[in-house]
Amino acid sequence: MIQRTLLLLALFGLSQFRGQIAPLEPVKAHYKTLQQLSSAPNPERAPLDKKSFPPAEYSSGTLIYTMVEPAYLSSAQVEILKSSVQFPANSSDQTRAELDFLLEWQEKRTPAQENKSSNILAPIGYWPHAAVLKNHNRYDENMQHLFYEGRTVMGNECTPKNYPHTAKLMQGITKDMRIMEFTVKYHLLRARPYHLEPRLQPLARISSPSFASGHTLWAYIQAFAWSELIPAKRAEFLELAYEVGESREIMGIHYPSDEEAARVLAHSMLTAMLENREFKEDLAKAKEEWN
Repeated sequence: MIQRTLLLLALFGLSQFRGQIAPLEPVKAHYKTLQQLSSAPNPERAPLDKKSFPPAEYSSGTLIYTMVEPAYLSSAQVEILKSSVQFPANSSDQTRAELDFLLEWQEKRTPAQENKSSNILAPIGYWPHAAVLKNHNRYDENMQHLFYEGRTVMGNECTPKNYPHTAKLMQGITKDMRIMEFTVKYHLLRARPYHLEPRLQPLARISSPSFASGHTLWAYIQAFAWSELIPAKRAEFLELAYEVGESREIMGIHYPSDEEAARVLAHSMLTAMLENREFKEDLAKAKEEWN
């Protein structure tokens, strides 16, 4: 995965910007352990490789995001990025171990963990279409979600109103995140864990493909962006993003490899945005609000 990221940076010609975005932290915890297993197809479980996300479960609302023009990324960058990550084969030893890991979570998750994952973290997420009109019935809540990580780490005074340049930056970044999220999902069509493992009892069923995790993608791209604005709080932002990703595993709706790919993709996206002049200008203005 890291090798793919380095290749991506070379393709984007970003050597002149190296150092402007903090480097990606190494993979850790169970994500590292699971990556050490074979991701190649296993002939003993070959029928699983025929499974993909069922077309009957597609969401028209999410498909529309594959047609939206990005704010900071170019269309060419989106095309490169969508192929920069890949999930392990359904029949692979890695996927089998990930499914077993989710079954273990299913047995040990507590009511408190279920509640936080399903009722607190799951609803969070900024959606660009809900920010077009200020009289949209979700506008205020949507803007609160845009600053979820900032407010959680920096306190209740961290709002779009108090930090307008930061809000503009986060809106552009998160718009591109939604485009990338569904471009990758519908490009690869990975089946959800519960499509492969009937013993899984997910806390929700999701109307888009599994790979990569959208919640984790927004959590990490915002964590990386907030960390550029407030470097001293990087560990706290990344811890918060980790919690969001883990919550999707607790719910039984994402493989661990969905989360790790989203983390890597988020960093690649933010790095690629450095080629965009408007992004660099917006980033500089947002940084001034925190100096």
